[in-house]
Amino acid sequence: MRNPGTPPLVTIFGGGGFIGRYVCEALMKSGARLRVAERNPRRAWYLQPLGQVGQVSAIAADLGRPETISRAVAGADAVINLVGIFKGNLDRIHDRGAAELAAAAKAAGAKAFVQVSAIGADVNSPSDYGRTKGKGEQSVRAAFPKATIIRPSVVFGPEDNFTNRFAAMAGLPLVPVIAPTTRFQPLYVRDLAGAIAAAALDPKTHGGKTYELAGPEVISMRELIANIAELAGHHPDLVDVPDFIAAGMATLGFLPGAPLTRDQWLMLQRDNVAGGELPGFKAFGISPTPLDAVAPEWLGRYHKGGRFAARAA
Repeated sequence: MRNPGTPPLVTIFGGGGFIGRYVCEALMKSGARLRVAERNPRRAWYLQPLGQVGQVSAIAADLGRPETISRAVAGADAVINLVGIFKGNLDRIHDRGAAELAAAAKAAGAKAFVQVSAIGADVNSPSDYGRTKGKGEQSVRAAFPKATIIRPSVVFGPEDNFTNRFAAMAGLPLVPVIAPTTRFQPLYVRDLAGAIAAAALDPKTHGGKTYELAGPEVISMRELIANIAELAGHHPDLVDVPDFIAAGMATLGFLPGAPLTRDQWLMLQRDNVAGGELPGFKAFGISPTPLDAVAPEWLGRYHKGGRFAARAA
């Protein structure tokens, strides 16, 4: 049993990734001890200098290898699952792996389990991603009834694979836009990380609940790409790709400038916005950050001459 004066120990599966680095940062600021579980622990080594001496450790663990899970959660007060994939065995990782992790956390005596899912998670979803995320939510709740489930919309931040990709494409004369009318509610990675950390550290308040976390603005794909391009200092012509052509591209697995799988195309057929029935950021006392307020910090480098030229302009 942990001594009352000892900071809580939190195991974070996927803590070395894009969202994970900010979750770890938020937890470190709270004083928690971190055990970052990655298939390759080297992915998490960069986190160690960000904390106090001995505050962060890394361990090899993989949701695809159940035998590695129990030692990663041993003695943990809270466990966070950030792992998500778009290719490969989604059922193994999103459903069975998440369930095994939740069961191991319960057996280890953890007081909190946070499952990071996605808006659109639904066992009846036509996309494998949405379906397996929905099944994962059910399986996690069966194994750890007081788990907190967090469903974010599209996440943006300095290292994201979303705004950076479109900002890079914005330097072209023409930029194709697939699913131009699909709506999103993008949220800032630091806001999401703060909510995840709070859920892990305060299971009395957040345990057993499901949250949909989304940004302050609902925006179409076309509007979003135009906004990103402007923030990157470019004004390309945006060309809406007809659905039948985009579906064909998805079958081939390629869109100019970016990969596009058939499953991702299916996901784009539904809006990615909060439904309004589940609690959101307000429950965490967080006011979501608009894209325009922070994106110039990292999109400035896409301006002609780089980010310093953008500031001088």
